[in-house]
Formats: sequence, structure tokens, C-alpha cells
Amino acid sequence: MTLMDPIGDMLTRLRNGQQRLMSKVEMPSSNLRLKILEVLKIEGFISSYHIEKKDNNKISLIVDLKYYEGNPVIKDIKRISKPGRRVYSRATSIPRIQNGLGLAIISTNKGVMSDIEARKNNIGGEILCKVF
Repeated sequence: MTLMDPIGDMLTRLRNGQQRLMSKVEMPSSNLRLKILEVLKIEGFISSYHIEKKDNNKISLIVDLKYYEGNPVIKDIKRISKPGRRVYSRATSIPRIQNGLGLAIISTNKGVMSDIEARKNNIGGEILCKVF
């Protein structure tokens, strides 16, 4: 079975894991997923992640979810740009998520970065998802 939207699948796995109060979530690996997880780790939405090689030469990502006083740190994670409708934004019009409390993850020509970095570097791109 092939996935039509691997980023959406990753976000759904994270959302479902947080709702079930799981400590770890496993998902297939890709370079884009690694970069998105790196941004989430830097911004403090997940504890850590690591790569695990399975016996059938498949590479999986194991994500350690983060909780604060028993509540999930990620309250809402939503895909913005979908395969059927891509959403792009200039550096000057990147949306602020929850008045700056949230995070937008943006794919630019300089790599995947948070909305704060994109505004600082004056770079626009495709808005992949928003996290609050």
C-alpha cells in the first residue's frame, strides 16, 4: 500500500499518539519527515527521535512524545498544504499561529524551517503544517 500524503500520515500518527498518551510513536522514515521532526525538536514540541533499522532493511523513525504535567505539549497539529492544494506564502505574509505561540513549518529553497526562521531570513515557501 502506498501513501498518498506521507506528511499527513506522520502528523496523524503524532496526533493519535498524543491523544492516547503514548510515550513513543513509530513511522516510516524519509528525509522530509526527518527535517520536520528536527524542527519540532528544536522548537520543543517533541522530546527526541531516532532512526531504527528493521530486519527487513526498512528504516523507521521512533519519536519520543513530550508531555507537560500529564498533558500533551502538542495541542493541535494540522496539515496546511495538501497534495491537491499547495499553499505558498511570501516571507512578509507568513501567518502567525495563535499570535506567535504556535509554529508553522515551512519548506523553503534553503530547507525546512520554522516560520520564525523564515521571517528572520526573509524567505518564503510552502507552508507544510501548523502546530500549537
